[in-house]
Amino acid sequence: MHAMAYLDQLLNKAKESPTEPAAKGSAAGQKVLIDSYDGVRIYRDARESVPVYEIEAPHFKGEEKNLIEALMEIALNVITVEAGALTAEEKRQKYFQRIIEIIEQSPELKVPVNAKEFYAKAVVREMVGYGLIDPLTQDDQLEEIMIIGPNKPVYVYHRKYDMVRTNLIFYADADIRNLADRIARAVNRRIDMQTPLLDARLPDGTRVNATIPPISLDGTTITLRKFKKDPLSVIDLVQYNTISYEAAAFLWLCSDGMGAFPANVLVAGGTASGKTTSLNMLTGFVPNNERIVTIEDTAELNLPLEHWIRLEVRPKSIEGTGEVSMDELVKNSLRMRPDRIIVGEVRGAEGYTMFAAMNTGHRGVMGTVHANSAKETMVRLTSPPINVPLSMISSLNLIVMQNRIHDRRKGVIRRITEIAEIVPSEDLKMPGLQVLYQWDPVADVLRSTGISSFYLNLLGKYTGLGVNELNAEVQSRAAMLQKLGDASKRHINDVCAVTQMYLASRRLKV
Repeated sequence: MHAMAYLDQLLNKAKESPTEPAAKGSAAGQKVLIDSYDGVRIYRDARESVPVYEIEAPHFKGEEKNLIEALMEIALNVITVEAGALTAEEKRQKYFQRIIEIIEQSPELKVPVNAKEFYAKAVVREMVGYGLIDPLTQDDQLEEIMIIGPNKPVYVYHRKYDMVRTNLIFYADADIRNLADRIARAVNRRIDMQTPLLDARLPDGTRVNATIPPISLDGTTITLRKFKKDPLSVIDLVQYNTISYEAAAFLWLCSDGMGAFPANVLVAGGTASGKTTSLNMLTGFVPNNERIVTIEDTAELNLPLEHWIRLEVRPKSIEGTGEVSMDELVKNSLRMRPDRIIVGEVRGAEGYTMFAAMNTGHRGVMGTVHANSAKETMVRLTSPPINVPLSMISSLNLIVMQNRIHDRRKGVIRRITEIAEIVPSEDLKMPGLQVLYQWDPVADVLRSTGISSFYLNLLGKYTGLGVNELNAEVQSRAAMLQKLGDASKRHINDVCAVTQMYLASRRLKV
């Protein structure tokens, strides 16, 4: 009845003023500024389903566009390729200075004296940056930039405001296609009718996906996934309420295994749930005296560790050759005398190879997998295309379950919802699962279930410590992490420096 009454109310209002706009300054039409920084303004409007992200967005037409294209053509012929060895920021500065020189030396272009910097910046954005969306790529508050076609607004996913519509619009599909072509060339790839999909990583770590018609029916699309220049630390995750200090300390203990028996851990969850961020946190707990090999489809991990080798999958070249798969890299890593093998995402045959490594004595193996629960993780691992035999599953110790949740009070939140451990079965049937930490959605707290940990009992056999002593160690580490949080020491380098010193002191005591 309430829904029907509300519908009747809306219909009556529509009859009273079907085309009349909201009064200026009224609640329905008021545009409220909710944030601003570095030339960005974010508004909330009752008429909009999402906030609006506004920046200065000049669209060049006619003579302006012709002048910019002429400057680009001259710059391409004049600026030497030595700029290729520079960083992105150095390249921007070099191009800007050279384009200013070109303008000053080319009076026939008739560039107004007071507009030299305006045109130079516009050319730099087109040549070195990302054109219209270049300012978005410079905003570290954005996780994703989404171009969905011509004559449609560009959307972004903001770290604070979630999905947001921008005031940027590409009016011609050719402009989006040119940007996609330029991105593809930058990574020695192509996107055309024969290869209408592009999935790659840019030199700055940004992950890019692009599609062109006829795959995408409404025009060319580009999706850029950006990564924070300052990666989140365990202190950040606690302060965001993704994990508790106690649970983080428990995972820290499992990650280093007191130097005797590190746990094999998988972080499971859906897309954009924060799996890689949590894996980065776990890997940061690895002692600095160990040799780490990370294998990723697209390099995303960012570790302040010394002995770290990064391997990344290589797709087929333009000629269709030279592919290096995840499974090949995992097999190769076994020949590199690793203390730790970290697999960014387990999806296929590399899963079998990874579990084979666990079963041949490699400890502290970690990775991520797409799944919606700890139980589903087990099913995924033993099903095609991963196909891990039941006899190998028990070599996995822990599953950290992470979810991206739409909370009616807080909006989109990311939470570690459970930490479960594998309990081997006496026969070759599916091992059991027991949940050690469970998220309480009402209180929004990750709590210990009080169940005695099978892994801690196992760790006790390798360290000579009792379960009570190991639990005391967890509490000691939790207190240390909380002290860092209270002191606002959240930078990943600061956190890792303290955790590494703690582990070094433990080794000296032994």
